[in-house]
Amino acid sequence: MEVKENKMGVMPVRRLLISMSLPMVISMFVQAMYNLMDSIFVAQIDQDALTAVNMAFPMQSLMIAFQTGLGVGMNAMVSRLLGEKKHRAAGQAAIHGMLLTLVNYVLFLIVGLTLTDAFYRFQTNSEAVISYGKEYLNIIMIFAFGMFYQICFERFLQATGKTVYSMIMQGAGALINIGLDPLFIFVFHMGVKGAAIATVIGQCVGCTIGGILHFAKNRELRLDFKRFKLNKHTVAKIYGVGIPSILMSALVSVMTYLMNVILKGYEEVSATVFGVYFKLQSFVVMPVFGMNNGIVPIIAYNYGARKGERIVKTIKLGVVYAVSVMLVGLALFQILPEFFLGFFNPDENMLRVGIPALKILSLSFVFAGASIVLTSSFQALGNGVWSLFVFIVRLLVPTLPLAWLLGKLGGLSALWFSLPICDMLGLILASILMRLMYKRVIKPLCELEKENV
Repeated sequence: MEVKENKMGVMPVRRLLISMSLPMVISMFVQAMYNLMDSIFVAQIDQDALTAVNMAFPMQSLMIAFQTGLGVGMNAMVSRLLGEKKHRAAGQAAIHGMLLTLVNYVLFLIVGLTLTDAFYRFQTNSEAVISYGKEYLNIIMIFAFGMFYQICFERFLQATGKTVYSMIMQGAGALINIGLDPLFIFVFHMGVKGAAIATVIGQCVGCTIGGILHFAKNRELRLDFKRFKLNKHTVAKIYGVGIPSILMSALVSVMTYLMNVILKGYEEVSATVFGVYFKLQSFVVMPVFGMNNGIVPIIAYNYGARKGERIVKTIKLGVVYAVSVMLVGLALFQILPEFFLGFFNPDENMLRVGIPALKILSLSFVFAGASIVLTSSFQALGNGVWSLFVFIVRLLVPTLPLAWLLGKLGGLSALWFSLPICDMLGLILASILMRLMYKRVIKPLCELEKENV
């Protein structure tokens, strides 16, 4: 039986991008809300509890980095195979993704059981923060299987364009987390441990819903476990795109962790402010990443289908939408920093440090939106290494040396400028690489497409 052409190859690009991305933007917005609410509730315990949860962010981000990086590689491969009408091969690639997801979980389970204490002691000297942090992070990592497989099923649904279902599973898990947070933290008097339990319950619910939706609704991507054979070439292809993406996302964790180490040399509240900024900026950045989750399968599918003009239109629209969102975010951070900090039960010291920090750090938004879309486009076109180069410039080298140097020369206020400076450099590099990608890959597809008309 002939398989009907997927909408990613035929629907008008603007409408396709909105229909693919809007559900993911909504789900990412809900996800950002749950991250924020987690911190708001924990901040009511005391500032040490808030600092502990914020310091857990690099490890949580690292887990997500490993799984979303795997998901990017898997998603790009599955979408490309679907574009080439190789449906059985796409299903086999997806099963490989499920197996590699299990490997990710076991890896972080071992880390969670052995290295949590050292992870906190390197960031802080406060025994109260360390105690809170170990309570919180041990639970998160032991029960992380829900998070890992939630992302896995989410990518299966995205690969076939069923982003509404992806939104449902993500949104349900996040809303349950938000609802359970005050119950476990305050009613059951479990403190940060209660926040962790609420989080893993929400992730497990999202995972369960995602699995049900995939097996019931995702008919284009059938998982034939009986015929499955582990293929090292499939694993290599998935990680060929996935490892650069893992490293890219992991750079956020590394940068955040090492920035906390640098901030350890200043007053304790500076690390709290930095953690709060990352929770707040997720309201701006996560919707852009949600849109990217719609962009990647569109580009990958049309790359497999050799439709260059649709690739160009998708990238251009993605950049315009991302920059627009970021500029709105910049305006809000410049106008309302005290309002945003007010959610975290701040004292005068936190406001003194936090208000200028939010204004300076948010300057990154001017450059980050376009960089995010361009780097995701490199991944979808099978060149994850270029994405990695851009992220290295944006988030690690020279961010940390520059932060240390600016802090030594001008104090804490100067240190914050390291992030927007490096985001600007990242955008310059991404633009240069995209010109090369267009000449080498996209333009020949466009010319071939015109010849075949």
